[in-house]
Amino acid sequence: MSLPRALLVAGPTASGKSALALELAERLRGMIINADSMQVYAELRVLTARPTPEEEARVPHRLYGIRPAAQPGSAALWREQALLAMEAARADDRLPILTGGTGLYFAAVTQGLAGIPDPGPAARAEARALLAELGAPGLHARLAAADPATAARLNSNDSQRIARAWEVWRGTGTGLAAWQSGFTADDAAPWRFAAILLDPPREELRAAIATRFEAMLQQGALEEVRALLAQRLDPALPAMRAHGVPEISAHLRGEISLEQTGRRVELVTGQYTKRQATWFRHHRLAAHMHTIDARYAGVAQFSERKLEEIIAFVRSEG
Repeated sequence: MSLPRALLVAGPTASGKSALALELAERLRGMIINADSMQVYAELRVLTARPTPEEEARVPHRLYGIRPAAQPGSAALWREQALLAMEAARADDRLPILTGGTGLYFAAVTQGLAGIPDPGPAARAEARALLAELGAPGLHARLAAADPATAARLNSNDSQRIARAWEVWRGTGTGLAAWQSGFTADDAAPWRFAAILLDPPREELRAAIATRFEAMLQQGALEEVRALLAQRLDPALPAMRAHGVPEISAHLRGEISLEQTGRRVELVTGQYTKRQATWFRHHRLAAHMHTIDARYAGVAQFSERKLEEIIAFVRSEG
């Protein structure tokens, strides 16, 4: 018996994934399933550019805003929920369309996750204490000495992932990269996947990021961060590190101007999109992706011919 089929729509932040996924869902009777690690948080609709309520009403959407910021998510939790959502789509005779920019989430559902043991509370506490003492670059340097293979995969300012890597190494005695090399074909979800990668030119992406931040301000980004800060959450939580939250927080404290805030958000977002693009281009998932080099957003929407090309590709993979 042939496996059921699902579609992945991947790409860097601001490349237009959500717009394309919505178009395809309407044309192909799809259900859109979030595959972005920040769009799961209920308090971050504006800053993560989640679909609007009007867009969500056009086709079924799943796994958006499902978790409070106080509860950190994980790839394992997301995978479990995504597989349930995919089965729900199948039961409703809909095509599951997973869309987002978190490469690990796509790998989790297509390849499975390595079975990493719980590092334990002592290792987690040590990682958090060292992060506070040394900062992300300092802890990254220490990680590079202990677990160079994992450190080489991480940006030296990515505090969340560096702390996670340190706790895994300390708590299990084995580096995160070594654990993650344990993917096997048996862990893959029992689905057939077609994949589309949006890979716009860098100049187009930079322009889209700048336009996106201005739109977020008009949609209430400052108020969103102010409400998040009122919860007095641990600043190490993933939601508190979402692009725009630290920068707008600094502005709300009077430390930087709004203009400086915008420049910082554009800088960190641009750096992140480079890492996303590199991951998607070089990960083994890339071999199965149909790459689209034009942005699908705003005035740069795809022509009808390009959309028909994408739809033909999806149907050919069925």
